[in-house]
Amino acid sequence: MLQLLAVIFLVAYVTCGEHSGAPGMGPELPLTSGHNTINGIPYSTRAYRMRRANEALAATGSTCPFAAFGSVVVNHTDSSDVGQLLCSGANMNSATGNPTLHEILTDPEGEYRLTAAEASEVWPTLSLYTNAESCPMCASAIRWAGFREYIYGTSINTLIDKGWGQIRISSVDVFRQSFDLPNAGRLIADVLSNETDPYFSWQFDPESACPGGCSRSDGTCRDI
Repeated sequence: MLQLLAVIFLVAYVTCGEHSGAPGMGPELPLTSGHNTINGIPYSTRAYRMRRANEALAATGSTCPFAAFGSVVVNHTDSSDVGQLLCSGANMNSATGNPTLHEILTDPEGEYRLTAAEASEVWPTLSLYTNAESCPMCASAIRWAGFREYIYGTSINTLIDKGWGQIRISSVDVFRQSFDLPNAGRLIADVLSNETDPYFSWQFDPESACPGGCSRSDGTCRDI
């Protein structure tokens, strides 16, 4: 597995509007149209990979875990239509009691075992997908790694609206303040948020529907 990916999987959220970036960084580009192609990658591929980030939640043993944050790392320079999946991860806070084990900071499953030097070289070619915008801790890890792209679904603002406690520093703000670092990547926001939002809507709202494959029991969503 990619050793340093134990230091790169996320939990957080930013706004979906377009922002101007720091020097050397392109603007945040919200993707809401099936016709948008960014870095040569069509929206259909973005949606496919975001769904794989949702599916990474299976690692928690539940279809509807309370902290439903999942991520995948993809190599879009690969010749396949949807890129090469390198690893996936899910938030493991509740299972371990470790508050740093957000989805991008867990040890993802993957077939590659690289040295630290090899991993550092490959980060700038990879894309990280997470079903929710990263917290400042994880966004900083993403920025330090120098990923080519960081793509998320549900925004931090949406999480806050749904009742989630958040450190209110957006990913775009983290990126803006990191202009001294090399390998500035691109933020791509709001990808498939219509499918990712339901994973974060039920925890604090008893009237909200459970995600697919789950139903309410004793006030919480559980696997059917």
